[in-house]
Amino acid sequence: MKHRHVGRTGLRVSRIGLGTLTWARDTGEREAADLLKAFWEAGGTLVDTADVYADGGAEYLLGRLVQDLVPRRDLVIATKAGGVPDPERRSDCSRGHLLDALDASLERLGTDYVDLWQVHSYDPFTPLEETLQALDTAVASGRARYAGVAGFCGWQLAKAAAWQLAAPGAHTRLAGVQMEYSLLQRGVEREVLPAALDLEVGLLASSPLGRGVLTGKYRHSTPPDSRGASEHLAPFVEPYLDDAAARVVDAVATAADGLAVTPLQVALAWVRDRPGVAAPVIGPRTSRQLVEALSVEGLTLPDEICRALDDVSAPVHRYPDHDWSTL
Repeated sequence: MKHRHVGRTGLRVSRIGLGTLTWARDTGEREAADLLKAFWEAGGTLVDTADVYADGGAEYLLGRLVQDLVPRRDLVIATKAGGVPDPERRSDCSRGHLLDALDASLERLGTDYVDLWQVHSYDPFTPLEETLQALDTAVASGRARYAGVAGFCGWQLAKAAAWQLAAPGAHTRLAGVQMEYSLLQRGVEREVLPAALDLEVGLLASSPLGRGVLTGKYRHSTPPDSRGASEHLAPFVEPYLDDAAARVVDAVATAADGLAVTPLQVALAWVRDRPGVAAPVIGPRTSRQLVEALSVEGLTLPDEICRALDDVSAPVHRYPDHDWSTL
């Protein structure tokens, strides 16, 4: 598998990442072991997790598998901190919470360091400079090699990066920003992606298959073994089951038929090769799904297919993109 740098840093990752959102919950140890081994054998390095996935269970499971199955030095482990299970305060990015969370993550992962440590979301109740100073501390102490953010909108990303560049002293440069990005969710193109490109911050694209909808599995019904049929994940899938999404899925299926590949491969190749994307992060449940995703390595979509998919999935941007000179 080919590798890419994450932003303007020396951090190199496989251009497809393996996500662990469902590990230790919907994905058991045996299935996770099969996924990790197949991913590693295919040359994959980037494994993404978070301290809140399965209440820490995903990190713990990943740590056990790394000890028993895959050499730690062969992986780029990315985790996140700052998310809290409190509906009134969805994030806590205070210095104390973040650094305590990092220590707990390292213990669960069974490692002395993580390769990429990400703030899971923006915390409006904590000064941003306090959050960023926690990243400085983590990197300076060796507990994290690189730092990034997730779920930041455009102005939040720009503010964080500008503070790091302008504040006195040496500060950890943001390597990456993780956001949802797919043919069904192109909202990052309005502000986040332009900011990331200008600031030379790499984008890690989560849910690149439109939460599974772009595989075409929901075109006619909801498979009983799918996330859409799961009690706790059905609300995650449901927003992408409307008529607008169906038109995009039909276009992806048409492109796949013409190229003699699968809709999954078309959708994944599209987002992988978008400007600014360091790696899409996939979340397969089975080895079969992973093998199909990894087979996209040799696929590059023709320009005319990309243009057609761009057109059918184009998001509606009005203000501030309206050309007022025509009035």
